[in-house]
Amino acid sequence: MIKYMLKCCQDHEFEAWFGHSSDFDDQACRGLIACPHCGDVHIEKAPMAPHIRTSKSNTRKFDEIAEEMRRDIEKNCENVGDDFADTARAIHYGDAPERGIYGQATIRQAQELAEEGIETLALPDAITPRNKTKLN
Repeated sequence: MIKYMLKCCQDHEFEAWFGHSSDFDDQACRGLIACPHCGDVHIEKAPMAPHIRTSKSNTRKFDEIAEEMRRDIEKNCENVGDDFADTARAIHYGDAPERGIYGQATIRQAQELAEEGIETLALPDAITPRNKTKLN
């Protein structure tokens, strides 16, 4: 089943359910859909936001995976803080030991690293380590 917000020529809006998305097109072409307010059969789909159903178990599973990724990053990578761009550059050019790092970079710094062929990845907030202090 699919629900559409519909609109007639008089701008009356109403909802209707259909078995399949193609059912609306078929029924509208044959004049089988009428506005419940004025009886107009010239009906079109009105804009509407999609409804996305989420379950708490899926959210919980995502949170667990994100937490595991966050712990792995904290355990296996060094937080270089604001020195991220300089440290990434030093590792890339062999001036510093190769290792996993994370930290902060400005958009301009990230663009400059990309222009130099230095691959980086912006971490989504969900997996960004909570330990923001720089390790020395």
